[in-house]
Amino acid sequence: MNVFTSIKKFRERPSVLRNEKVLLHCATLFALPLILGACTEKDPNAGLIAQGEHLFMNETFSGNGRTCGTCHRSEDNFRITPAFIATLPPEDPLFVAEYDPNLKENFEKPALMREFGLILMNPDGHEDLANKFVMRTVQSLRAVKLSVNGSEFEGYENEINSQGPHTGWAGDGAPGDGTLRSFALGAIKQHMTRSLARVEGADFRLPNDTELDALEAFMLNLGRQQEISLPLPLKSELALLGQELFLDENQQNARCSVCHINASASSMKASVIPEGKTINLGNTRHSTGEESMPGRPNSLIPFDDGFGFPGNRTFKTPSLVEAADAGPLFHNGAVSTVEAAVNLYNLDSFNDSETGAALTARFGKPTNLTATEVLAIGAFLRVINADENIRETLHHLEKSQKQGWWEWTLSTKHLRQASYETDDAIQVLSAVNLHPLVIGHLLKASALIDGATGILPWRDWETVAAMAELRKARKLLFSDPKDQTTDQAHLIANPENHR
Repeated sequence: MNVFTSIKKFRERPSVLRNEKVLLHCATLFALPLILGACTEKDPNAGLIAQGEHLFMNETFSGNGRTCGTCHRSEDNFRITPAFIATLPPEDPLFVAEYDPNLKENFEKPALMREFGLILMNPDGHEDLANKFVMRTVQSLRAVKLSVNGSEFEGYENEINSQGPHTGWAGDGAPGDGTLRSFALGAIKQHMTRSLARVEGADFRLPNDTELDALEAFMLNLGRQQEISLPLPLKSELALLGQELFLDENQQNARCSVCHINASASSMKASVIPEGKTINLGNTRHSTGEESMPGRPNSLIPFDDGFGFPGNRTFKTPSLVEAADAGPLFHNGAVSTVEAAVNLYNLDSFNDSETGAALTARFGKPTNLTATEVLAIGAFLRVINADENIRETLHHLEKSQKQGWWEWTLSTKHLRQASYETDDAIQVLSAVNLHPLVIGHLLKASALIDGATGILPWRDWETVAAMAELRKARKLLFSDPKDQTTDQAHLIANPENHR
């Protein structure tokens, strides 16, 4: 959800849409494939995913009224931000600590939630609620499939200290085996309880195995299913410079790709990089010093020691493909933009951290990016984020088409999600006046998608027209667009091909 969503209803529709006769004629042409769309072959996992989505969005598990979707909002990139929180009514379950006397103390910090989007967590246990807690932003679940596991590669077992699955900002979001499947168990006990006693059966119920399977299937289905492959043939000179700096083949300054292979959540390790080959270790934890960065309101937000008890100040590597529309960024919401996040690695708080010191020792000098270089890397991150928004929008529009008139509600749901993604792409690029021609096509697509959500006989025509605008926008992002015309054309499955 962003400012474009609230003003779209005041925008004029494209001129072609004013000709109702043309639209009615097009509606007649497209009606048959739209109706038949419901008869197309379905994903064999669709039923389990749909069940998981229903549980995620609607099931309170006999708790305080919250659901998983209370904090992971589909309209807000499956997390929740202060701006979105400000739009919610006082009776929203997110604010249960403000109106339920059983949860007024040591369950949430409402002021910090409203101002910074911070949620209270007790990752070190619930024995001392007044003192053993941390405040963290809600992590987006987009592309969570690609960020929850460590990786093992044949032939490197003796060289890699491979980590198991870890969820949440510090890898401590799930009890027991730490898997995404177990994530719901920890979330229900932490966030959905009726009282601070947290007694199963009295304060909440835990999901059964079938429900856990469904919740996991739904979360794994969110966002990208494969990594992107860098470098990309970017058209913007500033973004192209940013990509070169990001990859930094000689590892002389930016070094972003040391911890973010292909701008995602997978790291590499110096001791296991044979000449000419990059090894993807999966998601690892790093200490990067954002807890000590200047300007952080330490008097309001308690120190977060990260993974473990006592903590070792390490946090999981987040994906950067989705970062430009995911602010506030980092586990504590330390910065709001990708440019500010890049600049964090210039600060003493990073260079004095364990990871910063290790990189300085390895490469002989600390990170020192110029202001232009910071903006260039930010532009690169914005372009790949916008491209992912467009890919996801096309995905939802195609899903809407397949639902057809027989499944109107589901079709409309996908159109609404497509609208959110399109607006995100507009905001990501327009915030720094990047690719104005692309923004123009996105605005046209946004208006068409809005029109398609109504109960209109020409829904399919508007959907097809929106997809055409999105593909035009996407081609303008790349200097060699012939490989960028399909949703997954620039994605790869084999991590050994990552360069």
